[in-house]
Amino acid sequence: MEFYYFDLLFYFFIFILGLSLGSFLNSWIWRAWENIRIVAGRSMCTYCHRQLAWFENIPVFSYLCLKGRCRTCKEKISVRYILVELGMAVILTFIYFYHNNFIEFNPIHFFRDVFFVTFLFIIFTYDAMYKIILSGVVWLGALVGFFFNYFYLSVGLADMAIGAVIGGGFFLLQFLVSRGKWIGGGDVRLGFMMGIWLGWQGVLVALMFSYVVGAVFSLMMLLLKKKTWVSEIPFGTFLALGTFFTMYWGEQVIYFYLSLLK
Repeated sequence: MEFYYFDLLFYFFIFILGLSLGSFLNSWIWRAWENIRIVAGRSMCTYCHRQLAWFENIPVFSYLCLKGRCRTCKEKISVRYILVELGMAVILTFIYFYHNNFIEFNPIHFFRDVFFVTFLFIIFTYDAMYKIILSGVVWLGALVGFFFNYFYLSVGLADMAIGAVIGGGFFLLQFLVSRGKWIGGGDVRLGFMMGIWLGWQGVLVALMFSYVVGAVFSLMMLLLKKKTWVSEIPFGTFLALGTFFTMYWGEQVIYFYLSLLK
């Protein structure tokens, strides 16, 4: 029983860390868009730029207490902020649960996944909001992925190299054929990063999942008349989802596919 309560307490601790990380990502994403350095002062209102008091910076709790409005200018605070905080908390808790229950716990593997998911969360949120995939985040993600995979998890250079060629080349070909009308350079760089993270088999699964989910989402938006056939879709969000899915369920998809070929 003592172990049970201790385990619950640790999950609660992970959840709170996730909320805090989500709060930091909210601040970083907004400052990156506004071209404000993350070290340039404390958190501030995105409208009146008043520095926030400590009790206005508590993830989720402050939003609820302030009823979703700035204490000074009374402007409405986007619900996106609380969704990012809760989303990051849930995902971080899931990562720990997965590593603690479904595979042999490896601290290096665990922290690699935390880094990976943090990068994916930034890519997902920033692209959904501004339709831009930040080059700096992608190149840093590729470097971090190579470092973890090669030096600590013994992923082969050939696997990562072929994955990068497939992921980046797939989008580069579309970029060249369409002269940048179908996709942007950010998708090319993100495909390169995905290949390094997932290897050549994994990146194929991630691309398939991304396109299926993207197609379903686009069709729903068309049916609901929220989008038209010429509307721009932030495809980086679906690539981030596809990468996350492949990290945890990609092997099962590959094994299932291979079993059909026998």
